[in-house]
Amino acid sequence: MGSGDGADPAGATIGGGAFIAVVGPSGAGKDTLLNHARNALDGDERFVFVQRAITRPADGETEDHRPVTDADFDAELSRGGFAHWWDAHGLKYGVPVSVDEVVRSGRIAICNGSRGALDGLRARYANFTVISLTARPDVLARRLAGRGRESEAEILRRLERQPDCDAQMADAVVIENNGALEDAGRALVAAIEAVSRSVAQTG
Repeated sequence: MGSGDGADPAGATIGGGAFIAVVGPSGAGKDTLLNHARNALDGDERFVFVQRAITRPADGETEDHRPVTDADFDAELSRGGFAHWWDAHGLKYGVPVSVDEVVRSGRIAICNGSRGALDGLRARYANFTVISLTARPDVLARRLAGRGRESEAEILRRLERQPDCDAQMADAVVIENNGALEDAGRALVAAIEAVSRSVAQTG
């Protein structure tokens, strides 16, 4: 995994605006909450919601990504088409290099993230924020069971694998999504807007 060829010279981080990575375990409602924030901020040119390239077909249930084949992903990578990329669970994920210009222009890029990508993204962008969406284990288990994709034993194993907070997440903005979607959605929008205000004040 790694960054693309579009980084600023001499290892300089990319500044101007900010990059927000939104992370969370399965069942935390990450895709739903990101869609809520996208709708709430629609038309506000300060914010750009990033569409990742993923080597996974579109299914209408997960995030609105750009599906690509492994061969197309590798070709795009060789052309420097990704600001950052990583692999997880047998899939490849790429953040388009066009995001660099979004940040340079002073805007806020919001991206569905992965814990394994945080160090690389943090090294690339001068203003980097992690928003961690969480929920109680019983809430996660209920939501995962409602999907009907895994057995009870598989769900329990998944929850046992959920990593604890570590150094990558020490400064994350934490939002708990245990109740109504509207409550967590408002908190996510507020956290995104707070990053924009902070950039405006320091810029």
